[in-house]
Amino acid sequence: MTRLGFDPLLPWPFVAALVALALLAAGLAWWRGLRGWPWRGLAGLAAAAALAGPTLETGVRRGLSDIVLLVEDQSASQSLPGRAEQARAAADAFAERLTARPGTELRRITVGDDPDGTRLGEAITRALAAEPEARVAGTIVVTDGQLHDAPSLPATAPAPVHVLLTGQPSDWDRRLVVEEAPAFGLIGQPVTIRLRVEDQGAVPDEVQGRAVTLRVSIDGAREEVVAIPPGMPLDIPVTPEHPGQNVVAVSIDPPEGEPPQLTDLNDRAAIQIEGVRDRLRVLLVSGEPHPGSRVWRNILKSDTNVDLVHFTILRPPDKMDGVPVDELALIAFPTEALFEERIEDFDLIIFDRYSVRGILPSAYFDNIRRYVENGGALLVSSGSEAASVESLHLSPLGAILPGRPTGLFLDAPFLPQLTGEGRRHPVTAALPGAPDPERTDAPHWGRWLRMGDVIPEPDAEVLMTGDEGRPLLIASRVGEGRVALLTSDQVWLWARGFEGGGPQAELLRRVAHWSMKEPDLEEESLQVQLSGNLGLIVTRRTMEDAVGPVTITQADGATAELTLEPAGEGRFTGRWQAPGPGLYRLAEGELSRVVAVGPSAPREFEQTVATGARLEPLAQATNGTVLPLSEGVPDLRTVSVERQAHGEGIQRPWIAITPREAEAVDGLAIRPLLPPWAWLLLVVGLALVAWLVEAGRVGRRRVRA
Repeated sequence: MTRLGFDPLLPWPFVAALVALALLAAGLAWWRGLRGWPWRGLAGLAAAAALAGPTLETGVRRGLSDIVLLVEDQSASQSLPGRAEQARAAADAFAERLTARPGTELRRITVGDDPDGTRLGEAITRALAAEPEARVAGTIVVTDGQLHDAPSLPATAPAPVHVLLTGQPSDWDRRLVVEEAPAFGLIGQPVTIRLRVEDQGAVPDEVQGRAVTLRVSIDGAREEVVAIPPGMPLDIPVTPEHPGQNVVAVSIDPPEGEPPQLTDLNDRAAIQIEGVRDRLRVLLVSGEPHPGSRVWRNILKSDTNVDLVHFTILRPPDKMDGVPVDELALIAFPTEALFEERIEDFDLIIFDRYSVRGILPSAYFDNIRRYVENGGALLVSSGSEAASVESLHLSPLGAILPGRPTGLFLDAPFLPQLTGEGRRHPVTAALPGAPDPERTDAPHWGRWLRMGDVIPEPDAEVLMTGDEGRPLLIASRVGEGRVALLTSDQVWLWARGFEGGGPQAELLRRVAHWSMKEPDLEEESLQVQLSGNLGLIVTRRTMEDAVGPVTITQADGATAELTLEPAGEGRFTGRWQAPGPGLYRLAEGELSRVVAVGPSAPREFEQTVATGARLEPLAQATNGTVLPLSEGVPDLRTVSVERQAHGEGIQRPWIAITPREAEAVDGLAIRPLLPPWAWLLLVVGLALVAWLVEAGRVGRRRVRA
């Protein structure tokens, strides 16, 4: 291919000025009547053309093949009945036809599963960007139309985009939609979950509009059955019963109709609600003042999530100092409201060196005992009063305390030690700085200076010991509640750093939170932690020396067993890989746990009925079309650019690609239109002709005398 080009010797403005000057000179000569004005103008234009540097460009061009993109959707939704076969047959048919066409290259792009759904828009955009725009002759997309990145779709394409939809016209599906679900909820306070049942596609007449059976359960407990009409939202109140994760499993019964729905994977959902306490309400009852009272108060007041009510006795009744009562009393303490009317509002009651001196009636102690038996928490820190007739053990509370005093109180320094049970129990396990019984020279806690002697109850657990192995910290369960007993009032020595101190804040925090049934401090618990890629880390806490295997029940009823290995005192762990997302129930002995692994209803199955609504704008913008494969694989044709690329044939529809006829330049030769000496001769010759014409030597006849 040869074409004319320019390589000017001077900038184009100078060349333009020369052209204007030549035309001006020719016009002036014409105005003055000079007969050589045309030649003058041609000479100036020839000089300007010489300065413009005209060239002849001769190139060697090669035709390029057309490129057709074949995008195959192989996401999870394509695994629904019949779709994979449809997609494979259509893709193979077009691949065979395009490969057989001369001058056509095929690019097959596969779109698989992604945690964010089907990334079809991103795949199409990348495939178009990877190819030269001038060579793309068409794009064929085989999919069910369910993509989750519609904003990533290009607005247009250089060639027709055709969408071939899998599925059947009779496809339909029913799914459970969670419209609203809280992430957190107060323990004991109901929260609302809003659900809706949605029908999609060609719903059979025997199913259309009929009520659906909805089943709801919390942490695998007894199911509640509710009827819900399709399309109508339903608010369901659920109550978190414990701190930590509360798993609400909801499901609908499969509909009975022909043809059956596409899938039941979207007929269930798992909602995880984190149970939190509103504010921990703690009642601290202090007896005679001592240094440990400030330790308790500082620990409780430092936690902004604790509402503390402190009832302290500063002047016992037996103190006869002659001070008038009206000079001492400021306001009357509401003991009746606290110990009778509002006692159930407290999460924890603490008695710190309290002596029974008749200030609180015996009926109040009965109320506290019933409060504990009904699920409350009690913590007693005793001193020398425990060995006297004023001990709490001689009150109605003595029936629930985990130890009986012997009447002996020891004033001798001792080093607190962990028992075998204490090394397993979550309250005292792995306390920082715990003494090592096998190493006497190792760093350890500071000593305490006195303690009482008690006899633990048979069902109580001794977690720490003091002088000569006497019980120092005892924990027990009473009815639905819990009681902890500390037989010394010397924990404040750790707070002061005596002989190095100790973890008094951590110890008291654990005791208090264990009393209030925090899941992380349960001595018999089954804990599950999610790891990456659908993995489960199962931890079993126990006071026993061995545990059995954990039975894992999957959503389809299949079971698997996981053997746990020792991982420290009182802990056994194991790892298990879930075969897929869903709801799993884990059980070991009497303990069970329900956990949601990944989304219970994968995003791929939120919308299952095939549709071309999201891809149709792109197809229309490129003169393409959206066709269902249920009518058969369409024929393939070729049309020119800007022509409609689809239509109805005699037997079946057809789609078309547009040949691009792109070319590549393999070589290019450039040579001047005339050599410099030829331009010089041309300019001089034209100027000479102009002079001869004007001098009368050319164009006139000679007259003979």
